[in-house]
Amino acid sequence: MGGLSPDQARELAVLSHGMGRQIGLLVDRQGRPRMVIVGQASSIMIPELGRVRATGGRLRGLRLVHTHLGPDGLSEEDLMDMVFLRLDSVQVLTVSPDGAPLQVQHAHLLPGGGGKGYDVGPLVRFDRETTDFAAMAQALEDELARGDAARAAPGAARGVGREGRALLVHVSSDSRTQQEASLRELTALSETAGLTVAATLTQRVHEVNPRTILGKGKLAELEVLALQSGADLIVFDCELTPAQLRNIGEATERKVVDRSQLILDIFAQHAKSSAGKLQVELAQMQYRLPHLVGRGEALSRLMGGIGGRGPGETKLEIDRRRVRERITRLKRELAELRKRRGLRRTRRAKAEVPVVALVGYTNAGKSTLLNTLTKAAVLAEDKLFATLDPTSRRIRFPREREIIMTDTVGFIRSLPKQLQEAFRATLEELESADLLVHVADTGHPEAFEQIEAVESILHDMELDHLPRILALNKWDALDEDARRDMRLAFPQAVPISARDRESLEPLVRTILDMLAMGQPIETVTIS
Repeated sequence: MGGLSPDQARELAVLSHGMGRQIGLLVDRQGRPRMVIVGQASSIMIPELGRVRATGGRLRGLRLVHTHLGPDGLSEEDLMDMVFLRLDSVQVLTVSPDGAPLQVQHAHLLPGGGGKGYDVGPLVRFDRETTDFAAMAQALEDELARGDAARAAPGAARGVGREGRALLVHVSSDSRTQQEASLRELTALSETAGLTVAATLTQRVHEVNPRTILGKGKLAELEVLALQSGADLIVFDCELTPAQLRNIGEATERKVVDRSQLILDIFAQHAKSSAGKLQVELAQMQYRLPHLVGRGEALSRLMGGIGGRGPGETKLEIDRRRVRERITRLKRELAELRKRRGLRRTRRAKAEVPVVALVGYTNAGKSTLLNTLTKAAVLAEDKLFATLDPTSRRIRFPREREIIMTDTVGFIRSLPKQLQEAFRATLEELESADLLVHVADTGHPEAFEQIEAVESILHDMELDHLPRILALNKWDALDEDARRDMRLAFPQAVPISARDRESLEPLVRTILDMLAMGQPIETVTIS
């Protein structure tokens, strides 16, 4: 179905000129007008169209045709409307001062990546427009469908999570190198959660937009990228306020989650023990409470007369009260859990069996180290947060020394506050430790930053007074230059390969010596 006929263009121009306002038509693919919009002299406001958008990257099936009182073609606002509403296309008709039609110009989205994600045609004389807009829209949808089919084909990378494909977003004032490092970690988190990363978007700003994080232009770029990549979930590499989550979700009509929600989901997937499940649920409830937002909060509960006449509690208030009650119950159960664990620690102390706790960044190799030393069967996967529940094993060494070694949940930068509080019962195991073994993944691109992050977290937890050993894992995978850098930075560290039992002998000797002496060893030779 083509565009405006010359007679239609003349009639629309006369009407617009006579009213002194822009006039818009939303036309379906059969050429039938579905909505007439009368705007102002210099702008037009498209009303709420409802959430009629189909899934899988489909367009809305509507084309916007509207007038401009003057010679100017498509504006940035016109293009943004096309992007955010996923219109098939947008077409403008310019009108002369005497009410005659002048020129037409159209734009449409592009199925592939690159550029701004849309194509803007030239201004042409109103009676020279020959574009078949219905065929163009169908061709665009077919191309999008082919992309979806290729992504879903056997052998294609697929996520196993409920959401499927995710678009990752990082916005900050950090350097490009820091942003890329953060995105790599967010990618690992997303894959651990069972998502397929469809695309990534970064923006370096002096100040983050308080309403939508991204500015409108970048938000439009995000919408186009999500459409082109088939992403149905947007993950932000920061913590979003309830208002930001709502605003971005309304603008994109996609599910939006932040870094905290992603980590909470990973914890929920990996929690196996009753204690771990309690801690995850508490963190989720604490996160959810401030996000229970409704309209007219000041009127959410009307009280009047004796006993409170009026409608009583709204559903929103009831939801809040139930969440608060559940948080109270969970905290009570976790307090009992901490009490029981405290009794176990007291019994261990009376038996004078020293406790060595493994700490470190998530996925650094702590569980692998425990398995190799004790021949245990602790879950050790190449995933972030594979271990949530503390696992303790008793080890007897050749010097007739026994120790208890505990594997703990891994650290990560900017761990959500709710998780820090919820996992106090787990991290209290560290407080009773006689020695900490800080396991670091030397093969990671951000190894130095991860070591620094763990030390900072230990300081924040007031645990930096405990004696500790830095174990540089995956030493066998480093070249000589990387080993030299590590030696210079951490001269007292012990190199290991967590999978190789023989390589752990220097670490075992250091542990026994430090437990015997009660203080750190001055020097450790790195071979």
